[in-house]
Amino acid sequence: MTPDPGTPTAVLLDIDGTLVDSNFLHIEAWAQAFEKLKLFVPSWRIQRAIGADASELLAQLIDDQPDSIKDEAKNLHTTFYSILMPRLETFPGAREFIRAIAHQGTRVVLATSAPEHELEALQKVLGIDEFVYAITSAEDVDKAKPEPDIISVALDKCGVDANRAVMVGDSIWDVIAAGKAGVKTIGLLSGGTGRQDLMEAGASAVYEDIADLHRAADGDPFSILSSRENEHE
Repeated sequence: MTPDPGTPTAVLLDIDGTLVDSNFLHIEAWAQAFEKLKLFVPSWRIQRAIGADASELLAQLIDDQPDSIKDEAKNLHTTFYSILMPRLETFPGAREFIRAIAHQGTRVVLATSAPEHELEALQKVLGIDEFVYAITSAEDVDKAKPEPDIISVALDKCGVDANRAVMVGDSIWDVIAAGKAGVKTIGLLSGGTGRQDLMEAGASAVYEDIADLHRAADGDPFSILSSRENEHE
């Protein structure tokens, strides 16, 4: 996959678990919320649902509970996660990767389904606004990942066709959402999802973390996809 020279390209970046080490804080916050409600949900099950829209996550984890309990769980998660936010840290290599692809002329899009208050905290931790072309949030869509709406909005905001974009994410929900929108995904292990799960969801390639991808791509993630396609010719 090598886009034509002169046509705009975009890298759509998930944030949680991809650029910022936040997934396990979300797991902790959800676990505290469920405990407060006297619901037993194993942490490993929470981890597998992280990255999906909150409604989808709750449907997977406590679908037998009434909507009032699900709403309370969501509010409690927000409360507990807000307390944990000072522990947010940017993954090593994230800023360097973003600067490199921006300097190549590729449009950088933060394609997250995080709510606005979480997004503000993530942006502050990242400190890369000057290199970002566009941003999405939960407020942009009715349904977030694994539905493709966030990806479609991201493409519209940056004015790039699906076949000239690549998604970088850490969950199967990133991969599935991007695939539904016609965008190929490079998966990262930094969010806690295994290589096999990401590949089975449809990821074109998988790397340890954003620093590993940065070293391999050398500022050009599309070269990763091209090399993989050439392997299968």
